[in-house]
Amino acid sequence: MSKFDPYEHLKIIKNKDGTLTRLMEFPQIPATGDVNPLPGQTVVSKDVTLDPTKHTWLRIFRPVKIPSNDNKIAKLPLIIYFHAGGWINFQVSDALNHETMNKLSGDIPAIAVAVNYRLAPETRLPGQYDDALDALNWIKTQSTDPTGDPWITQFGDFSRVFLYGTSCGANIALHTALRVINQDISPVTIAGIILCQPLIGGRKRTRSELKLAADTLFPLPVIDLLWELALPDGTDRDHRFCNPLADQQVKEKMEKLGRCLVIGFGGDPLIDRQQDLVQQMVMQGAVVEARFDDVGFHGIEMVDPRRASAILGFVKEFIV
Repeated sequence: MSKFDPYEHLKIIKNKDGTLTRLMEFPQIPATGDVNPLPGQTVVSKDVTLDPTKHTWLRIFRPVKIPSNDNKIAKLPLIIYFHAGGWINFQVSDALNHETMNKLSGDIPAIAVAVNYRLAPETRLPGQYDDALDALNWIKTQSTDPTGDPWITQFGDFSRVFLYGTSCGANIALHTALRVINQDISPVTIAGIILCQPLIGGRKRTRSELKLAADTLFPLPVIDLLWELALPDGTDRDHRFCNPLADQQVKEKMEKLGRCLVIGFGGDPLIDRQQDLVQQMVMQGAVVEARFDDVGFHGIEMVDPRRASAILGFVKEFIV
């Protein structure tokens, strides 16, 4: 029996200089641009440079028809989104991410700002958290800039900003929310954080990790490798970036997180950790809505449109 190779599973090659060669190519969708939507198009999108020195950027989505109240343009919630990809893969221009944001923006309706953050191992944590904070500060800047981005300034509600992430993106959303607790980001108000299948870990194996160690999509050796590629050199899996529950300061900050939605599935090796996170948040005084389903696996929304719709339904209910 051949030995399992997590590099082969992930279709990556580690180069001598520490970078990765990624062998999988994902179909890309360009932004529509903000003029002349096509017939039947319900959402438009555009790309904005975040930090040219870091090669980070945003893709912003907005409904073509903005609802109005008393003939005034209704301000829409602003959702800052961090995509999945195990720290090492994907962009917001990937077809799957683009279409997910299209649906999110159109169905809620909302202004969705998808962050194209830097990937590991070329950039290790906390670089991804820094990029997320850059995105939040960019939103804050628009709020007071007379020449700010019109999609944000005209249509965005700065009192209803949500941090939403999936898998490693949920980890980014959580740590970004924790980071800004002691910062003045007014007039921006974080109205809630949405953690879909958060990628968290720890040195000691949980029961669900051991039970699902040979999971087809997300086996333990793959999870181990992703953390090895993402964590700062010289740290272990109980570092707060990976295991927020092992850090007393992080736990104490949780009471100030406000409203949280946590989504998980029973077939995810990380389900025990996700449930422990919810329990800890509740114990610390955060207001948490947990949506756990016994059936399903990590990343199920990528292959099951019905589950993707169900997740969108939970998110819409939480925001609206």
